[in-house]
Amino acid sequence: MAIDEVQKGSHCAWQIHYHIVFPVKYRKALLSEEVVGIIVATAQGIAERYDIEMERIGCDKDHIHLLCTAHPKIAPGQVVRVFKSITAREIFRRVPEMKRELWGGEFWTDGYYVATVGERGDWQVVEEYVKSQGKPKAELRQLSLL
Repeated sequence: MAIDEVQKGSHCAWQIHYHIVFPVKYRKALLSEEVVGIIVATAQGIAERYDIEMERIGCDKDHIHLLCTAHPKIAPGQVVRVFKSITAREIFRRVPEMKRELWGGEFWTDGYYVATVGERGDWQVVEEYVKSQGKPKAELRQLSLL
């Protein structure tokens, strides 16, 4: 979906985009290529079943960024609960040793960050930031005064 596209339901129209971030439990670096593949595949099923459009997913080793949109009747907290519970269950099912790594508990932390992203400027910035997750950062050089 394009950022400027207005979604329509039977009784409302909306243009809501969420930027959601949450870390792996204990901030462990467990988002390997295999796990990210499971998350992305599972997200497609979540999108179809719950009518939540995953616009972009970006992962670093210990946290994930989602750019998504959903009907206004679906609260951002509900999007997070659905995404965390279903992806965690699928990760534990397909990578059983992950439970030992997390002492048999949860895959994601309890908390999360959520913000709305607008069409007027910050969308492209946030989209590029989410896409760049997990990629090597450009080397920054310090400027000297002399």
